Amino acid sequence: MEVLVLVPTVLRADCGGAARLTVTPAPGADGRVVLRGVLDAVADRHPRFDRRVRDEQGRLRRYVNVFVGDDECRAVGGLDAPVPPGAEVRVLPSVAGG
Repeated sequence: MEVLVLVPTVLRADCGGAARLTVTPAPGADGRVVLRGVLDAVADRHPRFDRRVRDEQGRLRRYVNVFVGDDECRAVGGLDAPVPPGAEVRVLPSVAGG
């Protein structure tokens, strides 16, 4: 199953300039595709992107929001959030300023 990952402008330099990435994540032991597998597939091709999205322990950084379809991943399982066929994954870093 292929998954479309939408990359915000601020992170595109870490993905070779791509606004959209299509990845084929490995399913888990139960056969389901989860967000962790999608991000692992992106990390295989774009490790700089992964360092901006996940910390050294592999957890999502506090200031990064990831949506699976319309659902913010933290509300539906975090990195274990299911990614159904046809879903889009959107990565949105928080914007701060003063």
